Amino acid sequence: MGRSGILGYGGGPSVIPLIRHDAVTRYAWLTDDEFAETLAIANALPGPIATKMAAYLGYRLKGVKGAILSILAHILPSCMAMILLLSAVDYLSGSKAVAGMIFAVSPVIAVMLGMMGYEFAQKAFKGLGKLAGTAFLLLALVLLEVLHLHPAVVIVLFLGYGTVHYRILAKKNKGGTA
Repeated sequence: MGRSGILGYGGGPSVIPLIRHDAVTRYAWLTDDEFAETLAIANALPGPIATKMAAYLGYRLKGVKGAILSILAHILPSCMAMILLLSAVDYLSGSKAVAGMIFAVSPVIAVMLGMMGYEFAQKAFKGLGKLAGTAFLLLALVLLEVLHLHPAVVIVLFLGYGTVHYRILAKKNKGGTA
């Protein structure tokens, strides 16, 4: 979590691909599906997403002490950097070089988020099929962009649907094997 705390730039959503890489690919603490479920739950709860992910991963690996250490490792680099750099804000605020660096990083964050979205869409198509996956994607788009529902409401709606769908499948599978 220290690595994502140091390298993460742009807020929680931009750090999620870094956390995913470490948790799924690098250390195999979670599967892709477990990470997706954890991310969905973290999105549904209030507060910073990356910090909730850090807390969950720490708790899953080492309990309460792991959660505390994981949160501290994730947030301390940012806190220390803010304290150290706050005195330079006035001096750098008019600098064209700083504005250029921020401008240059923005496309990288957009690509990282796009890749993560693409990978989740592939999983949705694999699990639901292309027709249902596309239908849910379009439904989410309409709910968010046309009806202007808050993202938390959309997430809760989809979590509710997933719960009902999962229970129906579980009953169907249980009844089919008896």
